[in-house]
Amino acid sequence: MAEPAPPATPRIQLAHGGGGTLMQQLIDAELRRLYADPDQVLHDAARLSLPHGRLAFTTDSYVVHPLEFEGGDIGRLAVTGTANDLAMAGARPLVLSLGLILEEGLEIALLRRIVSSLLEAARDCGVSIVTGDTKVVERGKGDGAFLNTSGIGLLQVDDPIDPLAIVPGDQLLVSGDLGRHGVAILAARHGLDLQPPMASDCMPLWPAVEALLAAGVRLHCLRDLTRGGLASALQELASPNALELQIEEDCLPVAEPVRRTCELLGFDPLHLANEGRFLAVVPAADRERALAVLGPAGGAWIGHVAAGPPRGRVLLRTPFGSERVLIPLSGELLPRIC
Repeated sequence: MAEPAPPATPRIQLAHGGGGTLMQQLIDAELRRLYADPDQVLHDAARLSLPHGRLAFTTDSYVVHPLEFEGGDIGRLAVTGTANDLAMAGARPLVLSLGLILEEGLEIALLRRIVSSLLEAARDCGVSIVTGDTKVVERGKGDGAFLNTSGIGLLQVDDPIDPLAIVPGDQLLVSGDLGRHGVAILAARHGLDLQPPMASDCMPLWPAVEALLAAGVRLHCLRDLTRGGLASALQELASPNALELQIEEDCLPVAEPVRRTCELLGFDPLHLANEGRFLAVVPAADRERALAVLGPAGGAWIGHVAAGPPRGRVLLRTPFGSERVLIPLSGELLPRIC
């Protein structure tokens, strides 16, 4: 497809969301290239020919501030985040929808960078963006851009990958080091000059899940470690089955720059968001097989599951032999993280 013509205006105007000539120009110049067939006739709904089988469906919205940060932007977050939610159900991501809410005054150059990230992330995740919508709100009421994505994936497992499948004796693994995304957003938001710069871990998770399934690992549960980080994910899994998740603190993988930043600012990496990490709960017999798959990418064993009190709990064992209960946060540690 030929390069789009230069925009008539360098910034978004309210008329770009009004359904008229400017909106059509915006779609043709900036957004049409998102589709696998940029020359397709746009309609009110996409017609899909999907593989036969059971499907997974998810939706998510993205309000991250700032829109761009080290290692990613709102576009990459929107595609990978929704594709990763499908992967956590054991589904191969297939197609996405994309809704954009743009603020009057947004620079067209910034929108163009976001669209390029959306395209690149879609290729990385193996998905197609098949339908979408664009709205424009008044200056000061949209903080640049908000994105909404919905996704459909093809389930690759017969048994549900679900918190209710977790049983005492299961082993807890993470797919990589923790807290990178939270530190990247913190640095971008407050102008912290981290050396070396800490990039977000924003990346697709389906390849790792697919490799685990191909290796014959039985996955009782998967959870991506986004808002609230590992701590929130563990607490969410402990409650439904009255389980105690026993975590070994000295086994938690945290990169040294993240650890130093947390110590300096008083944050706990367990509560910081990730955008390319997941928790896997597997039977004890599959622990080593799963680690062999995840290990080269930084995966680690962090603990196991035991029977717990009626409301469940997460117990952290320190390197000094003491224990403490991980308490859920009462509010947002870092709002607008994704």
